[in-house]
Amino acid sequence: MTSVLERCARGLDAIVEACGWVAAWTGLALVLVMAGNVLMRYAFNTGSVAMQELEWHLMSPLTLLCIAYTIKHEGHVRVDILYAHLPKRMQQSIDLFSAVSVVALSIIVILLSWPYVMQSYRISEGSPDPGGLPYRFILKALIPAGFALLLLQSLAATLRALIPFLGGAAEPPARVPLDAPQ
Repeated sequence: MTSVLERCARGLDAIVEACGWVAAWTGLALVLVMAGNVLMRYAFNTGSVAMQELEWHLMSPLTLLCIAYTIKHEGHVRVDILYAHLPKRMQQSIDLFSAVSVVALSIIVILLSWPYVMQSYRISEGSPDPGGLPYRFILKALIPAGFALLLLQSLAATLRALIPFLGGAAEPPARVPLDAPQ
């Protein structure tokens, strides 16, 4: 049973890994757009509303779609002062509670944000600024998409956290730090 849970967790990890890797490339696009905007503004004394809006359109996938990727690689801020001194079983209980809580939070955000996205889609919402970008629903759709990835990562963490309670070995998952060479 525990090997099945671990295989499922690895499958969920693979989805998060692929999506996080692709979304991380929006960072390069963001840098290039920002550099282009600065160059246009200071070298040619011109600019574009659409290009300025594109900056935060690129920030959205970078932020929302990379949350799960960051958590998978333990790149988030974590306070372990008390946790490290707790008994192993208490640590396992906290890990399980935390993972289940994030699953619940992710589901709530997905359910609450979906009508927001659909309303934007129905009215073909675009930028209110002249020359701005159309299709704002795509940008807003990244909210449930990002939390869906977080849900997948949290499900993987929940499955792993269940293993010790089902009699399996309490091995921490093999994680690669964000700054490790690939």
